[in-house]
Amino acid sequence: MTHRDVGDPEDRPLADQAADALNLAGFSRRDFLKGTGALIVTFSMLDMKEAAAQRTARGGSAQGPSEQLDAWIAIGGDGRVTAYTGKCELGQGLYTAQTQLVAEELSVPMSRVTLVQCDTAITPDQGTTAGSQSHPENFNHRNLGQAAATAREALIKMGAERLGAPVGDLGVADGFVRVTADPTRRVGYGDLIGDKKFTVAIDRAAKRRPAREWTVMGTAVPNLHIPAMATGTFEFVHSVRVPGMVHGRVVRPPAIGATLVNADEASVRGLPGLIKLVVKKDFVGVVAEKQWQAVQAARALKTTWTAGTGLPAQATYFEHLRRQKPTRDALAIDSGDVDAALGKAAEVLKSTYFYPHQMHGSLGTSCAVADVGTDKATVWSATQACHPMKNSLAMVLGLQPQNVRVIFRTGSGCYGLNGADAATYDAAVLSQAVGKPVRVQLTRKEEMTSENYGMAFVIDQRIGLDSTGRIVAWDCETWNSSLGGRPGYSNPGNILPGSLLGFAPAAFTPLSPAPAPTGPYSNGNNAVPSYVTGCMGGACGGTGTVKAERVLTHTVPGIFFSAPLRSPARLQNTFAHESFIDEVASHLKADPVAYRLQHLADPRLKDVLTGAARAAKWDTRPSPAPGHAKTGVVAGRGIGCVAYEGDNGYGAVVVEVQVDQATGTVTITRLAAAVDCGPISNPEGVKHQTYGGLLQGVWRALLEEVTWDADKVTSVNWRSYPTPTLGSAMPPVELVLINRPDAEATGAGELSITVAAAAIGNAIFDATGARLREAPFTPVRVKAALAART
Repeated sequence: MTHRDVGDPEDRPLADQAADALNLAGFSRRDFLKGTGALIVTFSMLDMKEAAAQRTARGGSAQGPSEQLDAWIAIGGDGRVTAYTGKCELGQGLYTAQTQLVAEELSVPMSRVTLVQCDTAITPDQGTTAGSQSHPENFNHRNLGQAAATAREALIKMGAERLGAPVGDLGVADGFVRVTADPTRRVGYGDLIGDKKFTVAIDRAAKRRPAREWTVMGTAVPNLHIPAMATGTFEFVHSVRVPGMVHGRVVRPPAIGATLVNADEASVRGLPGLIKLVVKKDFVGVVAEKQWQAVQAARALKTTWTAGTGLPAQATYFEHLRRQKPTRDALAIDSGDVDAALGKAAEVLKSTYFYPHQMHGSLGTSCAVADVGTDKATVWSATQACHPMKNSLAMVLGLQPQNVRVIFRTGSGCYGLNGADAATYDAAVLSQAVGKPVRVQLTRKEEMTSENYGMAFVIDQRIGLDSTGRIVAWDCETWNSSLGGRPGYSNPGNILPGSLLGFAPAAFTPLSPAPAPTGPYSNGNNAVPSYVTGCMGGACGGTGTVKAERVLTHTVPGIFFSAPLRSPARLQNTFAHESFIDEVASHLKADPVAYRLQHLADPRLKDVLTGAARAAKWDTRPSPAPGHAKTGVVAGRGIGCVAYEGDNGYGAVVVEVQVDQATGTVTITRLAAAVDCGPISNPEGVKHQTYGGLLQGVWRALLEEVTWDADKVTSVNWRSYPTPTLGSAMPPVELVLINRPDAEATGAGELSITVAAAAIGNAIFDATGARLREAPFTPVRVKAALAART
């Protein structure tokens, strides 16, 4: 990784965003700025006041993307296209796919498209990059895709005037508007609009290119960032350098809920390179000329804190969740007849599932650089929410939001909220205190104790069966905790540094009993099983056939800051639903796939279920495997499926395992998955997301769990929070991609991880006859389940 000066932060918005792409395309910055003309040069020379005004014109309101075409697309005098997006590349291949999208809609080679992402001075406000929403938001009928289509049609209208031909006789190809019957009559985009604004609104009626006609989209374009990453020229947030930059380090409370009594400045006075001790309410940090000097000062600083608030015993934590009052209750669905249906059922089965707090534990610790002056600030951050961060950071710094600029730079792997936002607050507060640019990189312990953890769940399930074994009622009740979350636009107290600075987390609002659901039906958290009808207000939105349905959720105040962690709530709920239907199928001695199909109505969910089973060469029979041995190493297979968020992608996974019954060790030997995310923008990207989701899901299911003692979190390194190591065996994966060119684009990044834990648990049961209802499936828990089986 190279380290280079970035120059005056005010002079570099576009050039630095696009530098690596330009180098790969064979352009220098100077050539690029000359070729793209006045429009882009103007951006590169903006001061903060002008940037704020330009942002309003380009980016729209504080909490919504602009409807103006110029906020999304610019064309230079040489015909090169610059596109602007508020959705960031987090390792999911989105940068490449969005570049394909623009190239496709405008019929230009990808090499002539530069994508500028997530810079609050010049890119549209699209909120947070999260929840597998980037494809639905940009690739259907709004935002970037529709803007590119609008630009194409606007260029054709301009071409009609220039060429003296009717619009209907014209088409576009390779950056030219041309007469279809005589392609020699043509005019280039640069000649039509180069260096000028379109000054039109996005046209909702502009026709998108149908997927069946794609030539750039739908192809397996390699990730555009990989060459720079592989050659050490890619600028991660860790490698940002600003002239005059110094280094900061924070000192966190030693216990949950502890408050600062004293920070002894004398304990660090005179240390080499120390610039300042910064104390602001309960926030404590040091700033030094060099990073190692900041590390030494943070270690030497003597601080005194109050006792913490104390933590409940981990061994009884799930019962603690059940007992908490007050609660915020909600009915995701309620047909009103569940109790009656259960009362009439020939048989009622019930079970409870438990899922722990987990963390990102990103391999590289989070980093940020901030340059805060008296009335303005520029911040380089790996946050997934640049525009919201701009607003919440303005609150922290006491500045006007229009005077805060947040520039996204890729950081450590994150699908949710790791320590990136915390490091951003840290760097900004320390920079403001010393009046210099400050770089902060968290330690391993800070990374693992500063992030907001994934939520823990307790999920009770009851199913009523008729005399034939068909499900006639499904009842589900869940408990989970909540504290904080993403800071969003106005809640800096939702993460630890904001709380230490005196901002309160978002208020917990009790609500009990739960009001009746009013519709329309939504399954955004996958709290509702895939096998019910989801009927509400006379319309049914579910993917199943079970009509008697009820899902009651209880949210209680949390003891840890929590926030999204890849497939938040969806994974936990699906673990319970897909494990329970497997239990029911086993009770009835029915094949798990066939039994699911009996209760599914959605053809797309059926297709991924049968597609994964076919790829795995599914052995049709009941689970567990007949005649399974009670000793030695045994093998089994399990399956799970999901309509992610009800309608945002469809996925199914088959897992094959081996279980060493003497040690309780589970080995994944093979995976097979089927994915349907509508029209496939880039098959390589979907494959990589599916593979990554599966492997992350495997290790979350087998290893990962946040631990704590009476005062503090004890998962502070890789020994206390185990994850796969270099050399860990990776199982082969069979993947089926179901392409639906006529469907809406949906998400793909969270499909496979959502069902991995359930499929693994089901496979362990198939191999051994032992049902695991609490994740992770550690050897200790596996051996306990083996000992408890009948």
